[in-house]
Amino acid sequence: MKECGGAGTLDVMRSDVASLPGSPERPNEDWVATALPASGRGGTVILLDGVTPPSGDDGCVHTVPWFTARLGGALTELSASCPDMPLSEILSRAIRRTADAHRDTCDLSHVRTPQATVVLARWDDSSVEYLVLSDSVLLLEASDGTVRAVLDDRLDRVPDEILRSHAATDRLRNQEGGFFTAAADPAVAARAVTGTTPRAGLRSLAALTDGASRWVDLFGAGDWTKCVGVLREEGTLGLLHRVRALETADALTGGPRRWKRHDDATAALVEFGG
Repeated sequence: MKECGGAGTLDVMRSDVASLPGSPERPNEDWVATALPASGRGGTVILLDGVTPPSGDDGCVHTVPWFTARLGGALTELSASCPDMPLSEILSRAIRRTADAHRDTCDLSHVRTPQATVVLARWDDSSVEYLVLSDSVLLLEASDGTVRAVLDDRLDRVPDEILRSHAATDRLRNQEGGFFTAAADPAVAARAVTGTTPRAGLRSLAALTDGASRWVDLFGAGDWTKCVGVLREEGTLGLLHRVRALETADALTGGPRRWKRHDDATAALVEFGG
């Protein structure tokens, strides 16, 4: 295994994060952080969307927010302190560390053991590394304004009739031919969508849980380029308020809403300077 070491440098103009719970009666299961050194050079964005067990039965004595906070904290520490370690290895170690924290009290073999989607991006003066696991989204905006969405679309390939059945969905969870999330098995990190892009010519990056990406992929209010424009002009909270307005209007008209009227929604934006 690689040891920690090395460091990159890059000026950052601005970072902005916001998160809204799907319901005031339930805790927010999303988790987000930006790790920016005091020098303002280099950094990391971590975004998690906790998976709500349908019946509360997940074999674990802890809550999903406990899990996302533990996993998010481990990802933050490892990605910042081990800049030479690949992001897939960082995710693997973070999953193992989190699993070890409740292995003695919980059934980690349970198919619904606490789990989360993951977006992880890290940059220095030469490149931006990224990792996406499950249905959260990473957006990379070039200096000419074009936007590339980094997606893990395996969950989107699962037919709706299967997703409506919890038992059928469980049979595809973290299985070949199905979809993958960060749960208790470190090996799942190898299933993530990963890559590296040159830092030169990159204006910004944004990370969205599926509760925030609804603005594009459910309601079709704009494409990914327009979505980044909203984030820049109105801030991350502005995008989330737009999503909430669309969800409310959709519920009143009986439109194409999902099984949740509102979902936890989280967004992060980093704009690069220099």
